[in-house]
Amino acid sequence: MTHRFNAAAAHAAPILLDKAATLARACALIAEAGRSDVRLLGFAETFVPGYAYWLGLYPPVAQREVMLEYAAQSVVVAAGELDAVQAACAKHRVNVVLGLSERDGGTLYNSQAFIDEQGRLLGVRRKLQPTLSERSVWGQGDGSTLKVYDMPVGKVGGLICGEHSMNLARHALILQHEEIHVSSWPTFATMKGDEGWFDSHVDALSKVHAYTGSCFVIVAQDPVTRANLDWIERKLGPQGVLTVGGARSAIYGPGEDFVAPPHTGLEEKLVIGEIDLGRIQAAKLQHDSAGHYARSEILRLVVDTEPKTPLVTVKKTARSRK
Repeated sequence: MTHRFNAAAAHAAPILLDKAATLARACALIAEAGRSDVRLLGFAETFVPGYAYWLGLYPPVAQREVMLEYAAQSVVVAAGELDAVQAACAKHRVNVVLGLSERDGGTLYNSQAFIDEQGRLLGVRRKLQPTLSERSVWGQGDGSTLKVYDMPVGKVGGLICGEHSMNLARHALILQHEEIHVSSWPTFATMKGDEGWFDSHVDALSKVHAYTGSCFVIVAQDPVTRANLDWIERKLGPQGVLTVGGARSAIYGPGEDFVAPPHTGLEEKLVIGEIDLGRIQAAKLQHDSAGHYARSEILRLVVDTEPKTPLVTVKKTARSRK
């Protein structure tokens, strides 16, 4: 395993509801990461095909046609729609956590795809609980994907946006000895009513996870571009709540310090910082939440990792039929 390496947050916007173009954009960012000697790259929430910012802006009945289009532009993993991204990871030797809206059958999931530098899809983690109006779009994930993945750079986990307020979900990753955490968000910093608290909210949760988990935290957000906002208003009409801009991407160290200081606004870039896994042991000597600071004889976390499905088939044995 590499002891020191460069990691990055992709502070970049998708081409809203254009799956093919946004996947190509992801591949271009992976190539840029490779040229910059970045070994691990994290993306914003549902980078492909873009976050559904309109959910809280218009009545649900007005969103039907847009949501049909959103479903069509969501990623079908089983159909090989991540093949180009996997090939880019292998070509440029970059490990990636990619935010995507995933379509499985007739249901959408807010997901993170974990792809290693050999181009292997290690797994797709689904958001456990969509937040507020997101519940009308994305289904709930289950405990089967709440896991930390062994990547060539270390043990990598992730959560999406409001999941960071689920303390037990965070702790489930900590107990799996997570070393690097990819925190995928949209931005609500330019949404009327959220301007004053959103960035400080993300900052606080990121510091808490970095400190309590003795891990590094990569925060990736996407700014609201003029082109994407125009697309929303062209489809759904004028609104006065969301404006252009926002996004705050950074990388935190286990001591709540910045490995890469926050970058904000419309300028798109890879926010790059050096991760030194050697710092984790020093942090854990003080607070090892998966070890001496767990007090497992008093406090234990139970996680149901069984995949949940509405169809369970039971085969009767010859003995049971008698």
